[in-house]
Amino acid sequence: MSQKQIAGTTVDVNVEGYLTNHAQWNRDVAAALAKELGIELTEAHWKVLDFIDRDFKEKGVVPGMRRMNKVGGILTKDLYALFPDGPIKKAALIAGYPKPASCV
Repeated sequence: MSQKQIAGTTVDVNVEGYLTNHAQWNRDVAAALAKELGIELTEAHWKVLDFIDRDFKEKGVVPGMRRMNKVGGILTKDLYALFPDGPIKKAALIAGYPKPASCV
């Protein structure tokens, strides 16, 4: 495990860049992580990130695509538009949660 300076905060990350301590996450950290991925967060992004946060706290895992669609009401095409090339993986990273088990 290593540390990374982001948005003026030192955070613990794994080798893939995912936070290992969600308590170190905040909206500024999220915006900085998104920017590193070439994403400028909008209200639509925050809807996804907030859903991931609520669902993770309830279920203990990052929701998969099907759950995002069915429970979160977020369409697959919208997820790909907001988080291109691996929406669940990128959204989980920005939300400060672990890489989803379903993602390689």
